[in-house]
Amino acid sequence: MRRRGPTAVIRRGRSGTRTQNVGLMAAGLREGIGWLREHLLGERGAARAGAVRGCVMTHGTPGVEREFSAWPPAGTRERRFHLQPGGALAEAPPPASRSDRFRYDPANPTPSVGGVLLGREAGAHDNRALEARADVCTYTSAPLERDLEIVGPVRAEVFFSSSTQWTDVFVRLCDVQPSGRSLNVCDGLLRLTPGRVEKDADGVLRVPVELWPTAYRFPRGHRLRVQVASGVHPRFVRNLGTGEPLAGGTRMVVAEQQVHHDPARPSAIVLPVLEG
Repeated sequence: MRRRGPTAVIRRGRSGTRTQNVGLMAAGLREGIGWLREHLLGERGAARAGAVRGCVMTHGTPGVEREFSAWPPAGTRERRFHLQPGGALAEAPPPASRSDRFRYDPANPTPSVGGVLLGREAGAHDNRALEARADVCTYTSAPLERDLEIVGPVRAEVFFSSSTQWTDVFVRLCDVQPSGRSLNVCDGLLRLTPGRVEKDADGVLRVPVELWPTAYRFPRGHRLRVQVASGVHPRFVRNLGTGEPLAGGTRMVVAEQQVHHDPARPSAIVLPVLEG
């Protein structure tokens, strides 16, 4: 068994996506039959003991299957990694600093790279070309001094300003290998409309972004990286910035965006770290 992306276990084969789908369907069928045999036929032990089975992955290595009694599993602790000035990422609260700025142009939307998709483009890919774009902000930690294992829901809280009321906030977590390759682990997007999230007196939005849950181990020496952008096209339909229907809108507005990271607006990603 081999995993192509950060949240799926697949069987490797020549048929690519078809093999992936067959492998996942077969696993679900086996577990469903086991549950039915135990609960309908009384065959003790036919169903697996744990309520949840997960595969803790690291890009480039075989995953480790584990069973948990609940989801999220017991024994996790939330750790908050703050966006810092200069593109850093650390658990310490950010110092006083200016916001990072970028422009999102729906006529040249930020492209999607890998992630949760149907097709050969799904899964983990090198994100370095994407991260070099002017419309993507990145924040990278120092090399990890010890392994970091996260299991469960991942979320972010981004303090964000925009010149338009209709825009998107996309957040992605990546594993930066010692070679410099930046491989996506999980991500999420929130589409903003007037009044959807709270704002402060200066108009800064407090944007909660739910990323896909994951089970992933960052090895010692690797770095965490967080991307913040306003598009992931065509995986998500580009936001035109006007409030017009996405399918029939004709006008497009360039959005001037700001990502804040200071003591009053401590943007962060929150990771469910499995202790022990």
